[in-house]
Amino acid sequence: MQGPILVTGAAGFIGFHVAQRLLTDGWTVFGVDDLNDYYDPRLKKARLALLSRRPGFRFKSFDLASRADTAALFADESFPYVVHLAAQAGVAHSLEHPAAYVDANLVGFANILEGCRHGSCRHLIYASSSSVYGANIRMPLRTSDNVDHPLSLYGATKKANELMAHAYAHLFALPATGLRFFTVYGPWGRPDMAIWIFTEAVLEGRPVRLFNHGRMRRDFTYIDDVVEALVRLIPLAPKASSPLTTMPDPASSAAPWRIYNIGGGRPVELNALVDIIEQATGKRAQRELLPMRSVDVLETCADSSDLERAVAFAPGVPIEDGIKSFVGWYREFRSGRAS
Repeated sequence: MQGPILVTGAAGFIGFHVAQRLLTDGWTVFGVDDLNDYYDPRLKKARLALLSRRPGFRFKSFDLASRADTAALFADESFPYVVHLAAQAGVAHSLEHPAAYVDANLVGFANILEGCRHGSCRHLIYASSSSVYGANIRMPLRTSDNVDHPLSLYGATKKANELMAHAYAHLFALPATGLRFFTVYGPWGRPDMAIWIFTEAVLEGRPVRLFNHGRMRRDFTYIDDVVEALVRLIPLAPKASSPLTTMPDPASSAAPWRIYNIGGGRPVELNALVDIIEQATGKRAQRELLPMRSVDVLETCADSSDLERAVAFAPGVPIEDGIKSFVGWYREFRSGRAS
């Protein structure tokens, strides 16, 4: 078996799927999650129960914002590879609960960086977000674009993660790769995200609330595509190769540090997304059209060409297929038969 590999946020949506894939591929996986109540902890515990049945999986529950507990983990265990997916997620939630983002996304990430530094980690892969692009309106969004205008505290903390990782890559030669995820969805997804919320509303006969009158566009990325890209990147630790220049590339560095987009580059209008959910569920949606919110962006669309060059893979699951898969899982989950 390969490993061990640390997966933080292992009971979360992406972390669960990554851990499943790594176990299938023969890795030993050490999962960490604080099982907080940002959304129903029973969903997190259900994911964790499936992982706990797998040989090669170990788990510990604690808050990565605890410096002592995180340091103790790295002192007790050796992790050549770290996949850091734990974070306080949610754009709108950051309006009312900013301290949660500071604790989880800044303090927690700093503790992970220190653990990797002292634990001689060979490659840290961590979750960034398409939210770092903020006010950018030129599409598609490229990793070479400036990201100095986030529109949410969540997006700002994710840009901070990229900068913090760069400092550790430069100062301590810690190889670090940041992944800007674009609206990830699929089975075992998060109930605070649009596809879950819309599907639940349609099936229960409640109105689907569509901000900006449903005219926003999102680059929805199926979970299997995200996992495939991430797993292919694990052995590809960035090297300190790019020379210093007067105009450095925002996505690479003289330090062993790299940024990639993970998205399919095929944005879908939210009105069209509801149409697709109607087709998958066989039910008509009631639509409540609402004005734009200050934390939302009009469109996201990923240029993942750098990723494709690096790992010979780019996300490609059609939204119709992904929604059909999610709706099928959702119905089984609600009936208690999901696995």
